[in-house]
Amino acid sequence: MQTYQVRTGRRKLALVDAPTPQQALLDYARSMGCHDDELMKLGPASLSWRGAVYKAVAVPDSRARPDREG
Repeated sequence: MQTYQVRTGRRKLALVDAPTPQQALLDYARSMGCHDDELMKLGPASLSWRGAVYKAVAVPDSRARPDREG
């Protein structure tokens, strides 16, 4: 598992643990109530939903981040 930061533009939306960036984006979108037929995959680490483009960026070492709970 890897931790990914989900972003839209410069805005940081969430941290998601997933095996791939695409899965992180799908998990995030589904948690927001999105249905699969509303999504457009743009690449391995980006998708579009309701006109917005979302990207997943790997967080280098999630264990070293002080804002992470757990």
